[in-house]
Amino acid sequence: MASIGTGLLVFAGALSALAFWSWQRRAQRLRYLRETPLPPGLYDKLRKKRPDIAPEHYPFINRALRDFFAAYLLSGCKPVSMPSQAADELWHEFILYTRNYDRFCRKAFGKFLHHTPAVVLSRNYDRNVGLRRVWWHACKLEGIDPRNPARLPLLFALDAKLELADGFRYSLDCHGLRGKNESGGGGCGSQCATDMRDSSFDGTTDGLGDSGGGDSGDGGGGDGGGCGGD
Repeated sequence: MASIGTGLLVFAGALSALAFWSWQRRAQRLRYLRETPLPPGLYDKLRKKRPDIAPEHYPFINRALRDFFAAYLLSGCKPVSMPSQAADELWHEFILYTRNYDRFCRKAFGKFLHHTPAVVLSRNYDRNVGLRRVWWHACKLEGIDPRNPARLPLLFALDAKLELADGFRYSLDCHGLRGKNESGGGGCGSQCATDMRDSSFDGTTDGLGDSGGGDSGDGGGGDGGGCGGD
């Protein structure tokens, strides 16, 4: 009996050590993706492509993109969807700095994060699951209750803040609103943010609050809130 008890203690200790290591690695990766400077010249590229975005708004776009990256990490590197045209533009320009982006992904996630275009809720199940994951973590990062939000997280408020003609606008006042965009491209009016928590939109709330665990779609394994491999 003593040997069984000792074995259980050793096993529990090993689990605790693994959990601490996982938490520490995730914290290190979060710090890296928050603090690592983006490549020099990136905003010059953005300025040429999107002259309608004023330079004083670049810090907001920077933070929103990093919130998106953080949501991906905190979800266990499960598939995510981008809710902002502005953040998507910066992400796309970042990817064009191939070596910088590849190094950033390996250090932040342990693997490459492939680009997907900005979208809104639609009848596309996979897209909706990814959006709900990002909504959940973007809210949590700002101390917002994702099921009963009092305000929008920056990533979902950004395009309206910048008044982008082709941006996605989310509203908490959903009277008469429903996301009607089926193609996922271009501006499409105001979207109802609370559809993120409402299964009546597409019959599910999959992706809302399913943080941690393994990942799918990109390869690699999860570690209870982080991503696979170094």
